[in-house]
Amino acid sequence: MEPYIVWALIGLALVIVEVLSGTFYLLMLGVACFGAASMSLAGFGFPAQSVVAAVIGAVGAYLVHAYRVRNRAEQMAPIDQGQPAQFESWVDRNALLARVRYRGASWEARVEGDGAVEAGAMLYVLNANGNTLTVSKTRPG
Repeated sequence: MEPYIVWALIGLALVIVEVLSGTFYLLMLGVACFGAASMSLAGFGFPAQSVVAAVIGAVGAYLVHAYRVRNRAEQMAPIDQGQPAQFESWVDRNALLARVRYRGASWEARVEGDGAVEAGAMLYVLNANGNTLTVSKTRPG
């Protein structure tokens, strides 16, 4: 199989997977593969194709990262942010790790602030990191 076809197929696969993920990083890597495919069509060898793919991929990933950092304030807040959770008990008071009742289930949570929380107190979700919530006594604004 011709190298430009391999590059193009890899690029197409990356673009298809990007449609499912929505992060734009894989899109940049797909574009990098298309750049390498065009270098192959132009008759350049594999080292030149690889360098073009690496440079386009690195620059594209950096630009996506810079855009996301610059527009972080405009991005949608997490869906759980500000939702109430009821304090159940401490798992490790020194580490501010607790169990809270949220959406009808018991969750592990990291408590932000001073940690002076009593059983049954209402806390508010700041964010969710995997299956651990970050909660606070004050509702995020």
